[in-house]
Amino acid sequence: MILSGLLALFSNVLFFSGYINSKNAFPKPLDPQKEKQLLEQMYAGSKEAREELAKHNMRLVVHVAKKYSNYHDNDELISVGSIGLVKALNTYSPEKGTQFATYAAKCIENEILMTWRANKKNLGNKSLYEPVSYDKEGNEVTLIDLISQDEESVIGIVESKCVAEKLMQVVKAQLNDREYQIIAMRYGLEGRTPMTQKQVAKVFDISRSYVSRIETKVLNKLKLYMSKEGIIM
Repeated sequence: MILSGLLALFSNVLFFSGYINSKNAFPKPLDPQKEKQLLEQMYAGSKEAREELAKHNMRLVVHVAKKYSNYHDNDELISVGSIGLVKALNTYSPEKGTQFATYAAKCIENEILMTWRANKKNLGNKSLYEPVSYDKEGNEVTLIDLISQDEESVIGIVESKCVAEKLMQVVKAQLNDREYQIIAMRYGLEGRTPMTQKQVAKVFDISRSYVSRIETKVLNKLKLYMSKEGIIM
């Protein structure tokens, strides 16, 4: 499904283009006071605070991904887990007393497990009624729930069909044919089944690390374009 594929792609563009394949560059976790301050700023609408929270929690993504590294490519797991972190940032609320790291770890693991099961069963893209995250009360949230929400966030915007079509036009216009084919396969665009970096590498007869470098280049290219055009998610 094009919406879920674009959700994954632009989540990575907005928050992780410089970090997904640079594990040594991940900044250290925030101290509780600083994290609380950034959360308050994020709730007030600060995009910078949101990005700082994302960057400083990437080590958590790596930590959760390591639990499943015996069953799947670790870089792939980190990429998928980062989507779970974005969803955690979109839905977290301190009102129930749960620490952000605890909630985020649950969302990250849930995203990894869903993707792993989908790949294992070769089911392709997620159903609209398949759980993709948790709400503030800990209840499962489906794609159809996200589509019905009217919020100015990565999920809220990408799930808008009209905007999704425009984002697809941006992707096609900014990438060359080879880059687009690789990204389309990776993120399941145009009704494709999302593929791992290893699977894409096999199709093009190149190394997985080369696919990883192309993916990072594309994410940075799209982020630069969005920044120049003043596109804010």
